[in-house]
Parts: sequence; structure tokens; C-alpha cells
Amino acid sequence: MADSQHPEYVCKLQKALYGLKQAPHAWFDHFSTFLLEYGFICSLADPSLFILHSEHGLLVLLLYVDDMLLTGSTEALVSNFIQLLSGEFTMKDLGPIHHFFGIEIF
Repeated sequence: MADSQHPEYVCKLQKALYGLKQAPHAWFDHFSTFLLEYGFICSLADPSLFILHSEHGLLVLLLYVDDMLLTGSTEALVSNFIQLLSGEFTMKDLGPIHHFFGIEIF
């Protein structure tokens, strides 16, 4: 809807809306910024792979569209990070992995 008094003005959205072409890109930017601020580094080989080396251990997170695969050197480290993610993002923990890209994991 155009403003008749200021037709040359453009509105700037403060956050992405689902259904827009930019929504996945904006979500990835928000998510990856969160990970980088937490101390993860982004893999040079795959921009959807994030790795955290800390004094508590290792976390590896692979992001695929809106799904993620998270593993780490200890269950406590993984659980703590899942709680941190849940505080920042609406998410559902589907538990241990059973299939990945159609491959059954034992």
C-alpha cells in the first residue's frame, strides 16, 4: 500500500517473513551469527558445517535447510548446547539420529 503523502518512501522489514524468498537466507544468517558469536567456526569446505573446539570438548553442527545434526565429544556438552539453542530458537529435539539423507544409521 502506497503512502499518498510520501510515495517515494520505502518500508524496511525488521525481520523476515516466512513465505518470502529471502526468509531461508535471513534465517540462516540469524542462526549462523548466533553460532559464530558462541565461538563456532564455519568450515571452509562446507558453509553449513560449524565446529566448536573448547576446553569442555568438541561440538560439530551440520545445518541442512531447517534441520540440524549435532554431535559432540560428551553427551553433557551436547545437552547443554541443545538447551542453549532452545532458549534462542523454537525447535524440536528429535533425539538420536536414525536416518541421514535416506541412509539408516545404526
